[in-house]
Amino acid sequence: MKKVRITVKKIAHYDDLIEQYENPLEHACSMELGQTFICNGWEKPEGFCSSAWDTVSAFVMALAHGGENFYDGWMKNPKSAMISCNDGFRPVSFLLETMDEDCDIV
Repeated sequence: MKKVRITVKKIAHYDDLIEQYENPLEHACSMELGQTFICNGWEKPEGFCSSAWDTVSAFVMALAHGGENFYDGWMKNPKSAMISCNDGFRPVSFLLETMDEDCDIV
């Protein structure tokens, strides 16, 4: 299995939707632009949002096991994927990339 790097590429914030529909939250998201996480196989990286992990984990697993070329050539780099979390108020876009290193786990 290969390691997979996850990089935060964009963070959106829809104030109009938040004001209209969301109950006030004390802490909604801790992702930061440029933040990088390394996945060791199927393990969720420490500090990675659990909700976002639910969205990206299937792609991480596929990439870690050699999957590539999702959706028939969607990405310029076939060993990558651009996936956004499912938060409709402040979606975060993540670049997932297969690394050349193998995982530490078996």
